[in-house]
Amino acid sequence: MSIDLEVMKQLENRPDEVLTRASAQVRAILERALAGGEISREAGEVLFNTEGADLSAVLKVADTVRRERVGDRATFVTVRNINFTNVCYMACQFCNFGVRKEASGAELLTPEQVAARAEEAWNRGGTEVCIQGGLHPDIPGDYYVQLLRAVKKRVPKMHVHAFSPFEIWYGVRKSRMSLDDFLAMLRDEGLGSMPGTAAEILDTEIRLQLTRNKLSADEWEKIIRAAHRQNIPTTSTIMYGHIDGPSHWAAHIDRLRSIQKDTGGFTELVPLGFIHENTRLYRNVPGVRPGPSMTENLKMHAVARIMLQGYIDNIQASWVKLGPEMAQTMLACGVNDLGGTLMNESISRAAGAKHGQEITPLEMVRIIRAAGRIPVQRNTLYQTLEDFTDHDPPEIEPLVERACGASPVAFLTQAEMQQAARG
Repeated sequence: MSIDLEVMKQLENRPDEVLTRASAQVRAILERALAGGEISREAGEVLFNTEGADLSAVLKVADTVRRERVGDRATFVTVRNINFTNVCYMACQFCNFGVRKEASGAELLTPEQVAARAEEAWNRGGTEVCIQGGLHPDIPGDYYVQLLRAVKKRVPKMHVHAFSPFEIWYGVRKSRMSLDDFLAMLRDEGLGSMPGTAAEILDTEIRLQLTRNKLSADEWEKIIRAAHRQNIPTTSTIMYGHIDGPSHWAAHIDRLRSIQKDTGGFTELVPLGFIHENTRLYRNVPGVRPGPSMTENLKMHAVARIMLQGYIDNIQASWVKLGPEMAQTMLACGVNDLGGTLMNESISRAAGAKHGQEITPLEMVRIIRAAGRIPVQRNTLYQTLEDFTDHDPPEIEPLVERACGASPVAFLTQAEMQQAARG
């Protein structure tokens, strides 16, 4: 990991020691944050542009704010991803998941097949299924309802976290219902919460290049607000590291904060670094970066913690995007959640991610405990299910067989061996 070691070393010092080395402008912003004050969009942009001693101060203050807001517990959820179709004609430039329906490997699961996968997850200790898919041209208007009914019939207690705002937009058009009526119907059929994906960057100029503005920033916000109005909580996301920059990041987080002030419906923020390898955006659009740098990953999670404190207090690191080792590093920079065990993962892998499909509960606990934090299994809405302070989850085999030597906690073994050699 190419991270400035001196920047990270400063995290071992007290906040006041780190702040004394920061510039006057950055110190004033961070002192306001430590006092619980709201950080403006403009000040957030300043923090996103920090380096050296200023960056050390940002990371340390983010960790301090995290401890004050949510304590030293680090959480995860046992969840299975179910992508019911990979057929999609939207042709988003950053996505390599969607194929045409006549393509080899094109897939559309029946509601019963989705329900069977949900039951398999339940039997492995899962408490949530995250159900998403492409916008298949042939699905009927009631397909999303069929999925919910099938899953809830098979596993009534499973929390169904499903359907991005883009899918809701599509379902409204397929069903010819109003947005509020469509969402209310899904809620009544068992939709427990929604992923706040398809946000990408809430900036029109950027979205035109990413998705040709098929789902505008205003439409995304309209759907999210409608979900919250129907008592359907959602996550919030940001996808960064492509043709965006600090001004876009600060404005995006500020917009999420404004929504949360009005609705209170976001459960967490999940920063999603752009995976570039197999995407048309990287191949075809000049000037597109190959994803965020390690330093930008640190800044994103830390500045989000600082800007969103008191409004969205759960900041998640996506181990699928970052890798388990970097996700663990984020626990010292404002993050309090490592997301889900997943069991299956298709979308990031299609774009070129190489960090695997599953981290088992025991592996999650090992990663969190090695970071000096208290491992806790939560449900989708951040209610505690089990505290692993003094015991471990049962050991289970991964649902999908891993390639030889592909353990997501191999870095812990190496660190333990190095520690033993030193000591």
